[in-house]
Amino acid sequence: MRIVAWSGPRNLSTAMMYAFGNRSDCEAMDEPFYAAFLAETGLDHPMRDEILASQPTDPAEVARLCARDGTPHVYQKHMAHHMVPGMSLDWAEGAAIIHLIRHPARVIASYNEKRDAIDEDAIGFAAQASLYDRLGGVVLDTADLRDDPRGMLGRLCSEIGLGFSDAMLAWPAGGHASDGIWAAHWYNAVHRSTGFAGPEGPLPKVRRDDLLAAALPYYEAMHARALQPSSQSAS
Repeated sequence: MRIVAWSGPRNLSTAMMYAFGNRSDCEAMDEPFYAAFLAETGLDHPMRDEILASQPTDPAEVARLCARDGTPHVYQKHMAHHMVPGMSLDWAEGAAIIHLIRHPARVIASYNEKRDAIDEDAIGFAAQASLYDRLGGVVLDTADLRDDPRGMLGRLCSEIGLGFSDAMLAWPAGGHASDGIWAAHWYNAVHRSTGFAGPEGPLPKVRRDDLLAAALPYYEAMHARALQPSSQSAS
């Protein structure tokens, strides 16, 4: 099975990659289009030169890598905004599609801790909504995941036709072999983790109310489609 997981940044997407990558039957891919995105847009991201040197920059070559089968499964972590207009999505056809969402106030606050340059394109809410319209898939709000990791992962696995594994609930600290080179800048917190953190507190205040207002309608529309929490845990 190919599992294609879309999100914006700061959506617990790396923790989810670790959860799937910790399964004995699943390999993981970390943002394979990142270098192609930077090459196409010319944007100046942290560690830009290192990223460009670490991955293929030809979108067609990346698409071929993403179209291959796993051994027996492969979990692909993708950023929605990395799919620049004109990049083909044919490689995603036939895959199990997942969309991870998180309240934009939390995304904006977390992103600002790592990078000052932020706009709607950088956090990808509109891009993810567009991908959902094109590809469909299962939507998972990461707040529900943090409230009940076992229950929500069990429901997610059931939705995509994959057996649940207890290995998804915990992983070794220190990162994963599949980490992109940018992990040194972005993954400090998740490298200290050994599982999903507990429930999140109140929504943080953000410095960009205009950005929050622009992103919120997309989040709310996706949240309305999300898997509903269940009191039953996976077995």
